[in-house]
Amino acid sequence: MEIDHIFIFSNNDGKEADKLVEFGLTEGSNRIHPGQGTTNRKFYFENFFLEVLWVIDEIEIRSDLTSKTKLWERSQFDENQFSPFGLCLVNSKLTDKLFEQSQIYQPNYFPKGMSIDIITNEKNPNLPWTFRLPYRGEKKAHNEPTNHKNEIRKLTHAEFEIPLNKDEKVFETYFQCCENIDFKNGQRNHLTLEFDNKSQNKIMEFDGLNLTIKY
Repeated sequence: MEIDHIFIFSNNDGKEADKLVEFGLTEGSNRIHPGQGTTNRKFYFENFFLEVLWVIDEIEIRSDLTSKTKLWERSQFDENQFSPFGLCLVNSKLTDKLFEQSQIYQPNYFPKGMSIDIITNEKNPNLPWTFRLPYRGEKKAHNEPTNHKNEIRKLTHAEFEIPLNKDEKVFETYFQCCENIDFKNGQRNHLTLEFDNKSQNKIMEFDGLNLTIKY
């Protein structure tokens, strides 16, 4: 499976992303999600982008349209057991079995008839909110900056650390043959992103985002 992007919910209006800029990442575009009540800051790489997401309209995110997604619960990660992470996979045959029982989400900011397959994992909230976009077998083209001062280029591995829960094993079995995505039992919800096979042998912690970057 190939990762399209990963989002991390912010509880500080996206200010945590300032640390990513200080780290040497070039910030890309941002957008408001009408009807979903969220906005973002994004950082693009050669094969992936990282999104810092936060709520700007509680009424919209808790509306009938969006409440079923459980994104509001994700945004309240400091007060509940929900993971702040969202994992977007490239829509391919390799993901079909994972999304067989998924829900359909038609955001207001998508053209009519275009929807997202979502797995809310609300019964196992330590797992990431998981979804795939409608573009089959490809990533949406962009003209975003991908050159960074710290010379990070490509995502090579993502590891989600989650508090142990035996019921989560069913979800994880879909990733058993996936070398670039791992789930690790731990004491916290935490994400470790590895870039360029750790060619620089460096590591940086971003506590405000529950994120570690190895590069």
